[in-house]
Amino acid sequence: MKSVTPRRILAASLLVVLLAALSVGGCGSDEYEGSPAPDYGSMLAGSPPRLAAIHDQADELLPGGLDAYDARIAELKGFPVVVNVWASWCGPCRSEFPLLQQASAERGKEVAFLGVNSDDDEDAAETFLSMNGLSYPSYLDPDKRIANDIGATHGFPATAFYDADGELTMVKHGEFRDQEELDHYIQDYAVAGRPG
Repeated sequence: MKSVTPRRILAASLLVVLLAALSVGGCGSDEYEGSPAPDYGSMLAGSPPRLAAIHDQADELLPGGLDAYDARIAELKGFPVVVNVWASWCGPCRSEFPLLQQASAERGKEVAFLGVNSDDDEDAAETFLSMNGLSYPSYLDPDKRIANDIGATHGFPATAFYDADGELTMVKHGEFRDQEELDHYIQDYAVAGRPG
């Protein structure tokens, strides 16, 4: 019989703590309370008409799939576009939503923001949006056709950046760590249109 050493006790304790953290922070945690939205009304007042039309659809889940999404991207030529692919069950998506809320409030007069709710239950997505107000709509993508078309194939979240000519310049897989990182991507890949 092996003796119990302090090193084994420490290793077992660390494993228990890690498993507990994973179960609390997992994608299905019921303790999620949402993220209050910025004051979009005052921050986005005076937006150009095509961007104001997006703000008028805030928190809506739009039908039409890939065809409707492609038509919207084409309609937005002249503006840089940021598209976040998310699902209500996705823990990292939840973590980065406050960053997208802030960025869309601060830059929504010059940059178009859209969402793609992919591989998700529509009722769960609506509940999620009621707790995390956005200044923009999300396209329903239950079969992941939009996500696959833009190259968001390595899990969620993923964020696609289009330049003002409507060209896809970059798809970032995984969540943004902080506002500075997201702002950097918006500036480089959407506003400046640098290919990634």
